[in-house]
Amino acid sequence: SKVTMNRSNDHFLIQVGKDSWSGGPDSLDIKSLSRSFGIYLMMDFPFKTNPHFSIALGLGVSSSSIYFKDTYLDISGKIDNSPTLLIQNVKDTTHFKKFNLQTSFLEIPVEFRYSSNPENPNKSWKAAVGAKIGTMLSAGTKGKNLLNGSGGTINSFTQKEKSKRYFNKTRFAVTGRFGYGALSLFTAWQVNAYFKEGLGPDVRPYTIGLTISGL
Repeated sequence: SKVTMNRSNDHFLIQVGKDSWSGGPDSLDIKSLSRSFGIYLMMDFPFKTNPHFSIALGLGVSSSSIYFKDTYLDISGKIDNSPTLLIQNVKDTTHFKKFNLQTSFLEIPVEFRYSSNPENPNKSWKAAVGAKIGTMLSAGTKGKNLLNGSGGTINSFTQKEKSKRYFNKTRFAVTGRFGYGALSLFTAWQVNAYFKEGLGPDVRPYTIGLTISGL
């Protein structure tokens, strides 16, 4: 039918989210400005029996920046060549004024979608539940401006470390979104552990944010 064959329905997604972790020790003091960005291209396959429903499958990339307060993560294991991820509360000792963990993933998302007005997606209520599987492309930390325990500046240099040694390279997440037209709210929660078992804290990253969709 014309509805199922010619309609445009969220083939292109841009997602901007606020990130955090559930679980983990108190030493993981995550700042509220932690954020993520994702971009996905998806194919939409409407149900022939009911064009309000469809299945979508796609490919995309996402990146996350987790900012920490008074916390240091030794992701390269260079301190004592630690077999497990070293997490330090550095509030009262030498520390970076700004310190963050940046990761990126290549992802395959799938969604089960509902559209209230499939003939005109720009004037339609939309809902979707789904999942995505991802493989880690990169992981790194960046520290800027070294301070002493009392907050005085020691040096204004930037330190960068890159390593995947403690991370699960594959991640599974469940997703959901709801909105109207080109805008929707979305959430994603990682089901499997972020770090390898026994090598880091048992945390599950999650995101809440805004999706812009179209094409």
